[in-house]
Amino acid sequence: MSTVADYREQRRLDAAAADERRAERERAADERAARLREQARTDRVRDREVGLERRRERAARRAALLTPGQVYRRGTLALVVASGLASLPAQVLHFVSISPMLLPLPLALEGTAWVVAAGVAYADSRHLAAGVRWLLRALVVAAAGFAASINYTYGAHLPGLSPADAQTAGWGLAAVTLFGPLLFEIRQWVCTLAAVADDDDRRERGRHSRIRRRHHRTVARIADRLLSAAPFGSLTTEQAWARAWQIHTGAPDPGMTPDLYRKATRSAAALTEAQRPIEPAANQGESTGTNRKRSTADLPVSTPEPITANVTVLPRPVPVGFLKSTLSAKPYPSIAPAAVAPIERRPVAAESTRPRRATGRVPAVAKSTRSKRTPDQLLAEARAATADWPDAKVTGEGIRRAIRTSPANARKLRDTLLAERAGAGVAS
Repeated sequence: MSTVADYREQRRLDAAAADERRAERERAADERAARLREQARTDRVRDREVGLERRRERAARRAALLTPGQVYRRGTLALVVASGLASLPAQVLHFVSISPMLLPLPLALEGTAWVVAAGVAYADSRHLAAGVRWLLRALVVAAAGFAASINYTYGAHLPGLSPADAQTAGWGLAAVTLFGPLLFEIRQWVCTLAAVADDDDRRERGRHSRIRRRHHRTVARIADRLLSAAPFGSLTTEQAWARAWQIHTGAPDPGMTPDLYRKATRSAAALTEAQRPIEPAANQGESTGTNRKRSTADLPVSTPEPITANVTVLPRPVPVGFLKSTLSAKPYPSIAPAAVAPIERRPVAAESTRPRRATGRVPAVAKSTRSKRTPDQLLAEARAATADWPDAKVTGEGIRRAIRTSPANARKLRDTLLAERAGAGVAS
C-alpha cells in the first residue's frame, strides 16, 4: 500500500510541477506580448512625433520661402530669365540671317547687359562711389537699348504679317528686351534701400557700443578678456558684457550698481512711509491686563489737584512727536516774586481759562528743588501705595500717578512688586 501511495503522491507532485511550468510559460509569453505592444506603441508615438516635426520643418521652410522679400527676389529673377529667353532668339536670328559668323554677337550683347547689371549690384553692395555706379548703369542702358532696337527691327520686318501686326511684334520684342534689365535695376534699387535701413540700424548699434565702452571702460576691458579667453563662438558679446558687469559691480542687472540699489531701497522706504496712514502716538505706560498698545486718548483724564499757596500745578502734557521731549506733570513749588519799587509798573499777562502749552525747555529757576529719591525709597513708597491693590490694578501708569515718578521707574517698580507678590504666593 505504501508503494501505491508513494506513486500517487509522485504523480500529484509531477502534475503540480507541470502546471507551474505551464503557468510560468504563459506568464512569460504574456509579459513578452505586453513588451511588444508597449514597444509598438512607443514606436508609433515616436513616428508620429517625427512626422509632426518634419511637417513643421517643411512649413517653416515654406513660410521662409514665401515671405514678401523672397517672393519679390525670386519672382524678379524669374521675370528677368523670361525676358532674356524672349529677346535673345530674335537677336540670334537677326544676326545669323546676315551672316553665320555673327552668331556670338547677340550672345555677347545680351551678356554685356546682364554682366554690367550684376556689376551695378556689386557696386551697391560695396558702397562704391556714385559715379562708378551711374557709369555702369549707363552701360546697361546702352547695351539693352541697342538690343531693343535690333529686336524692334527684326519684329517689324517679319514676313507674312500685316503692317499693324509687324509694328506690334517689333514693339513687343523691344519692350521685353528692356523689361528684363529694368526689373533687375528696380530690384537692386529696393535691395539697396533695405540695406541702407539695415546700415542705419548697424550704425546705431555701433554708436551704442562706442558710447557704452567709453562710459564703462573697466567693464569693457573685463568683457574683452572674457571673449578672448572663451572658445571662439561659445560666448557672445552681450553675455560677456553681462558677466563683466556682475564681476565689476556685483549687480546681476547691467546698469545697476550698489549705490543705485541703496538709493532705490531708500526711495521705496520713503514712499512706503509716505503712504502709511497717520496713527496716534502710542502710550508710554503698559498694562498687565492686556498686550494692546494704548494711545494717549484712551487713558483716563486725571483731575488736576487744587492750587495751594506754595505749589503750582502745570497743565497736563499733550502728546507730541516720537523724538520730541514731553513736559513732566510733576508739581513745582512756586517762586516768590521779587520786591519792586512802588513807582515801577510791569505788564501783567491776561488770565486765560485755556491751559498754557509748554513752548520749550523749562528754565532752571522753575525746576523743583525736591531731592531725588533713591530706588529703595521709590520701592518703599510703591509698596505702601499698592499694599491694598489687587494684582490687576498694579500697572505702570497707576504706580506713576500714585507716587509721581517717571514711566520708566514706574514700569520697573511694577515688575518688582509683581515679582514679590508672585514669590509670596509660591511661598505660601
